[in-house]
Amino acid sequence: MAFHCNFTSTDLSSLTLSKRPNFSFKISSLSPAISPIHKQSPFVVRSIATSSDSTGEGGNSPETKKKKLSEQSSWEAKDAEGNDYLYRLGKESDNMNIAVGARAGVIDDLFTGNFLGKDSDIVFDYRQKVTRSFEYLQGDYYIAPVFMDKVVVHIVKNYLAHLLNTNVPLILGVWGGKGQGKTFQTELIFQALGLLPVIMSAGELESERAGEPGRLIRDRYRTASQVVQNQGKMSCLMINDIDAGLGRFGNTQMTVNNQIVVGTLMNLSDNPTRVSIGQDWRESDITNRIPIIVTGNDFSTLYAPLVRDGRMDKFYWQPTMDDIINIVNRMYEKDGLSKNDVKSIVTTFPNQALDFYGALRSRTYDSAILQWVNDIGGPETVGSKLLKRKKDENLPVFVPPKQT
Repeated sequence: MAFHCNFTSTDLSSLTLSKRPNFSFKISSLSPAISPIHKQSPFVVRSIATSSDSTGEGGNSPETKKKKLSEQSSWEAKDAEGNDYLYRLGKESDNMNIAVGARAGVIDDLFTGNFLGKDSDIVFDYRQKVTRSFEYLQGDYYIAPVFMDKVVVHIVKNYLAHLLNTNVPLILGVWGGKGQGKTFQTELIFQALGLLPVIMSAGELESERAGEPGRLIRDRYRTASQVVQNQGKMSCLMINDIDAGLGRFGNTQMTVNNQIVVGTLMNLSDNPTRVSIGQDWRESDITNRIPIIVTGNDFSTLYAPLVRDGRMDKFYWQPTMDDIINIVNRMYEKDGLSKNDVKSIVTTFPNQALDFYGALRSRTYDSAILQWVNDIGGPETVGSKLLKRKKDENLPVFVPPKQT
């Protein structure tokens, strides 16, 4: 059953709208029936000027004009198109919380103070310390010159890529045997350069949510770009043990996240300054080029187009005998051993990874720790002595063993 409404010309002629942007409506008259159901007339609408229009200035008089918080207030900021900047940020968020900005009409201006938290602060996330610091690296460590040269050249080359008339791979893949100090040597170089890296693990390359690891990589990449822009310090993105997260071993399953991560890294290599984390593209959204360093044991397990020379520069790290002796010598330096003693240790246990000599030194502490446990009352009292002792109760002094 269809209903038809017939409007006469006289009905429409009485419809008048104000030319001003602010107007309200009221029902002014009723005319004869227009439908089989409603025995009432169509509404004739006439505009009524609001109180702000009575000034003749369209609501812009000093008495009625809204007072701005500040000329630099982000709460009233507009984007290039004249839209509410914070509202647009909130709309582009991937969820319904307010972590990225205020929602116009949702958050009352009355409740935007620090006393209720900072969820509505759009720069709060960037104030967090997401970069890795190296305060724990105290002492004098040895950096292999060939390793230092390769990492420094890769980082500087990427920061000068816009000045060089050549192709610069974005990713440096450092691979080699297990326990050879790839990650540790890289961190020592970062400390020497004063560089603040954003470091990821292979464990973050998988998630129960499809696409989450790929977005995380792009988000960390943009975070490193923010370090360069806001702090004026060099930064890079480092992914440790990438082959453990993306490699194909035997009958391992390839997941959607594996494919997205590989595609994300390939896209970053091809477009290092245009990185999206889900928001609308803006022409002014140019990201700083950030070098990427990945470590692994076997890059042959990775997707071949990712490791091609145009995208990834490979560096095989196998320390020489001199490198091993120098690194282990710094390790035993505080114990009073000479370089000849260290050389004797290395030759006694040849063909070992660097972490073997660190484990060897750690093993020499076992007898001293066992003696210390007996001094505090034996294994039965370890828990209470370590965690529940009185404030004025001091533990026996631990005496490190003498290295021979």
